Amino acid sequence: MIMDEVIAFFQKTDPVLGALYATLFTWGLTALGASLVFFIKELNRAVLDGLLGFTGGVMVAASFWSLLAPGIEMSPGEGFVKVMPAAIGFGLGALFIFALDKVLPHIHINFKESEGIKTPWHRTTLLVLAITLHNIPEGLAVGVLFGGVAAGLPEASIAGAVVLALGIGIQNLPEGIAVSMPLRRQGMSRFKSFWYGQLSAIVEPIAAVIGAVAVTFFTPILPYALAFAAGAMIFVVVEEVIPETQLDKYTDIATLGFIGGFIVMMSLDVALG
Repeated sequence: MIMDEVIAFFQKTDPVLGALYATLFTWGLTALGASLVFFIKELNRAVLDGLLGFTGGVMVAASFWSLLAPGIEMSPGEGFVKVMPAAIGFGLGALFIFALDKVLPHIHINFKESEGIKTPWHRTTLLVLAITLHNIPEGLAVGVLFGGVAAGLPEASIAGAVVLALGIGIQNLPEGIAVSMPLRRQGMSRFKSFWYGQLSAIVEPIAAVIGAVAVTFFTPILPYALAFAAGAMIFVVVEEVIPETQLDKYTDIATLGFIGGFIVMMSLDVALG
């Protein structure tokens, strides 16, 4: 089975390198999604909303099954003491993205809503920064799981980290599309639209290595780090992904996409992780 061979490969690989390889894969799937701009000029809005909904479902499911649940399980104590690291980490992760959202100049996919400090930067740059902002917690999530493996914690497994990377990679496909297609509609060339689309995910390998190294040297922070990544991902879903799917008349399609994404990620994590 291919999945067994992939897990076996990562088991023989240094976990920090494993985090890098896994997120190079997720970056590659972003590039694959962005490459569709070479074949089609515009994506039907219903399809885009469905894909964005799917992305949100994967991110929410990954936040719980791959990050929060293991973080709570590995925390010592009982009751409120046991859940406290997850609660603190989750809140800090959301606040971290909230702060970046207020400071980092960026623009939403519809090219109508800009946020962050005022800047003369081109709208293309602002859109890429928006998606890049969203990819930070995704790379961090994969990295901290691999870091837990490096630290020798039994609750962190290579299989779980690989499954998380697979789920994030799957939802990166529509993210690549969501960047390249709007740029193409704005009159940018196919190559430039692809280039900026794939570039938005290059931050994932960087965040993954940082997360893996940090957890390796500071093992006690792993429950906080897992919850931190979960809080950051949930903030992105609620603040950006879901609202974007509600701007047109295809809200039901987006909702069904969300449900589908959640089921896929939950199934992958429980069955393979």
